[in-house]
Amino acid sequence: CLHLCFSLNLTFIDLIFSSLTAPPTVRIIHSGHACNVEEERYTERVYTIREGETLELACLVSGHPRPQIRWTKTAGSASDRFQDSSVFNETLRITRIQRLQGGRYYCKAENGLGSPAIKSIRVDVYYLDDPIITVHQSIGEAKEQFYYERTVFLRCMANSNPPVRYSWRRGQEFLSQGLDKGVEIYEPFFTQGETKILKLKNLRPQDYANYSCIASVRNVCGIANKNVLFKLSNKTASPTIKLLVEDPIVVNPGQTVTLVCVTSGGDPTPTLTWVHSTDELPKKSVLNGGTLTLPAISIEEAGVYSCVASNNVGNPAKKSTTIVVRGLKKGRFWITPDPYHNDDNIQIGREVKISCQVEATPPEELLFSWLKNGRPLRSSERMVITHTDPEVQPGTTNLDIIDLKFTDFGTYTCVAVLKNGGIPEISIDVNISSTTVPPELTVPRDKSPLVVQEGDTVELQCLVSGKPKPIILWSRADKEVPMPDGGLQTESYDGALRIVNVSREMTGTYRCATSQYNGFNVKPREALVELTVQYPPAVEPLFTEIRQGLGRAFTLNCRMLRAHPSKVLKYEWKLGTRLLTMGQLDQRDETDYHVRALNREGYGEYTCEVTNEAGAGACRFLVTGVYDRRCWPFQFLYLFCV
Repeated sequence: CLHLCFSLNLTFIDLIFSSLTAPPTVRIIHSGHACNVEEERYTERVYTIREGETLELACLVSGHPRPQIRWTKTAGSASDRFQDSSVFNETLRITRIQRLQGGRYYCKAENGLGSPAIKSIRVDVYYLDDPIITVHQSIGEAKEQFYYERTVFLRCMANSNPPVRYSWRRGQEFLSQGLDKGVEIYEPFFTQGETKILKLKNLRPQDYANYSCIASVRNVCGIANKNVLFKLSNKTASPTIKLLVEDPIVVNPGQTVTLVCVTSGGDPTPTLTWVHSTDELPKKSVLNGGTLTLPAISIEEAGVYSCVASNNVGNPAKKSTTIVVRGLKKGRFWITPDPYHNDDNIQIGREVKISCQVEATPPEELLFSWLKNGRPLRSSERMVITHTDPEVQPGTTNLDIIDLKFTDFGTYTCVAVLKNGGIPEISIDVNISSTTVPPELTVPRDKSPLVVQEGDTVELQCLVSGKPKPIILWSRADKEVPMPDGGLQTESYDGALRIVNVSREMTGTYRCATSQYNGFNVKPREALVELTVQYPPAVEPLFTEIRQGLGRAFTLNCRMLRAHPSKVLKYEWKLGTRLLTMGQLDQRDETDYHVRALNREGYGEYTCEVTNEAGAGACRFLVTGVYDRRCWPFQFLYLFCV
C-alpha cells in the first residue's frame, strides 16, 4: 500500500506541477491618446499618436512562475529614450512624446520555462510644423531693349508626418495648375513631393499680391491645417547687410566687445542674428537685434563671428569678422650643444645655442629681448641674437654663443612681450655653467611592471637627472592608442604620470621620453613602464529564477566571460550560506552544479562565486517550487497514503 500510494503521489505531483507551471505569453494593448491602431501587412500593429501626447503601452503577460518583463526599442535598449523605471514595468509610459521617439517597441517576457515571449508594436508619431515660404527671383537676359523676363519662384516647405499636401492661394483665390497661363504649380522630382513650388512667369501687375501656402495632413490625429502668408511686391528683394566693425578685431582679455550689423537692403525687412564659429554664442553674450555684446571676453571666446540676415527671399546674407584676443602662453627653451662634436656636454671653446619659444596671439605683435644676469644683452660677434618669422611658426628667438668662455657662464633670460601691451610678459631663465649636463632617464626597479586593481589610483614614475631637467613626455608604446586623458601624449614636469580610477583598457606599455623643451636639444632618452590592471571575473547569468518540483533533476551553469588574471580562477557553489562544492577553472570557462533529485531542503538561492586576485563575480539562481498553500492536494494525498 505504501509503495502504491507513493507511486500515485509522484504521478499526481507530476500532473499538478505541469498544470501549475506554464511558459510565458504576452500581448500589447494601448491606452491614452491613440489616433489610430491598425493592422498592416504581415500582421504588423501600428499605433499612431500626435506629438506631445502621452504614450501608454501595457504588456499583458501570463505564465507561471510570474514572467519578468523588459521593454526595448528598435536599434538598442529603450532605456536611453525613456525613464529606467518604465523599462521593467508592465506599462510603458512616455509623456510628451517627440517625433524621434517613434519606432518599434518590444515587450519581452521570460520565466525560465521555454523560450521568451516577445511582442512588438510600431509607434508612429504624427506632427505638422509651420510651413515656410522661400522666394527666388530671376531676371533673364534682355530679348529686346524694352523687354526683360522676370520669373519668381515661391517654394513652400513644412516638416510633417504623414506627408503633407500643399495648396496655394492668391488673395482669396485658390490657384490650380492650368487656370492661369502665368502660373505653374509643380512638385520637383528631386524632392519627392515634399515641397511644392509656385512659379510666376513674366511678372504681371496682378502677380504682386498676398500669397498663402496651406499645409495639410488631412486632419490626421486632429492636426489642423497650417498656413503662412507672403506679400510679393515690386520691392521684394533678398537681404544685404553691412558690418560696422573692423576685421580683425584685436582686444585684450577682459575687454567688452560690441559687434554691430545693420541691414542695407531687403524686402521684407530681414531678421538679423549672430553665430560663432563654434556654433554657439558665449553664454554671457547679449544679442539685441543686429548688435552683439561680449562682456569681459576671454581667450576661449575668440574666433569668427558672423552676422546672418534672412527674409526668406533668395539666400541669406552673411558677413563675418574675426575677434583676436591677445595672449602669451607656453614659454619654453632648449639648449643645443655644438653639433660638430660627438658628446652632448657643454665645453669651453665650443658653440652653444639657447632657443626660446612662445605662443603669441596675434603673432605679429610678439617682441623678444635677452638679458644676461639681469642686464640687457645685445647682438654682437660672439653673442648672435636672431628671431624666426612668427607667422611661419610659433615665435622663436635664438641666442648663439660662439667660442664659449668661462666669463659666458651665467643666467640668460628670454623676455617675450606684445608690443601693444595689456598682457603680462613671459620671462624664461636659462642657466649655463660647468654643471649644465644632458639628461639621463631611468625607471625605479619597483615601478615596472606595475600591477594594480581596476578603480585604483596609480602613478607611473620615470626618474630624470641632468641640469636643467627637461619636460617628460608620456605616451603609449603603441602610438595609435590614446592616453587615459584621451590625447596621444601627456606632459609631465616631475616625471610622474598619475592615473585616477584606472580601467582595464589602460593595461599596456607606456613610454616616457625626454623632450627638448626646457632641456637639451639632443636625441631623446626614453624608457618603458609596464602596467597591468587586474579586474574581477565577469560572469553570467547574474540572476535567474528557476521553478522545479520535488524529486526532479536539474543543472545550474555559471560561465566566466572575462577576467584578469584569467588563470587560477576558483569557484564556490553555495546554497544560502552552506558550501556545496568548490574547485578551480582550469581549461574550462564555466562550472556546473547538478541536482539529481530535488528535496525540500534544496529550495533557496544558489550562488556560484568565481574569484581571482582582483575579486569575485557571482551567478545567482533562485530555485523555488509549487509546494505552497495552493498545493494542498499533495499534502492531503501524502497523509492519506501514510
